Amino acid sequence: MGMDKILIQTYKTSYGELLIGAIKDKVCLCDWRYRKARKVIDKRLCKYFKAEIVNGKHQVIDQVMNQLEEYLIGKRFNFNVPIAIAGTDFQQSVWHQLQAIPFGQTITYRKLAERLANVKAVRAVANATGANALSILVPCHRVIGSDGQLTGYAGGIEAKQQLIYLENPNSLT
Repeated sequence: MGMDKILIQTYKTSYGELLIGAIKDKVCLCDWRYRKARKVIDKRLCKYFKAEIVNGKHQVIDQVMNQLEEYLIGKRFNFNVPIAIAGTDFQQSVWHQLQAIPFGQTITYRKLAERLANVKAVRAVANATGANALSILVPCHRVIGSDGQLTGYAGGIEAKQQLIYLENPNSLT
């Protein structure tokens, strides 16, 4: 039997280009095409799912694109597509916490570490947040520095700022 396939398509937004990928009937990739860690993320997905990445179409990719379109015009506040998360237990615990951040709100890396009952894990939490392969769907853009500053984001600080503003126009005034 051959390897599984992660089918991917490019989705262009005014914030930048995303790669959206599906394995079986779940989304496993919704990430910025030109991020620094692109190869690292792709390699992790291939290893985790024992799959290769190929261009292709899938119904769940169309679903993600439709929901992203609604989100980006302010008509969707959460996503309801099936996701497949590829990461360590710790990374998955961080990503689970990211999903609990309400639309339009932000949280600091420190507060996120506190929610995981490990206040000393701020740097590890930041690293796990940065390793998220499901940008926007698992809303890592909602995490900010302890001083309220916008810190690193795979899609760039400008995209992070725009997404936070999209969700809450009063947040960055």
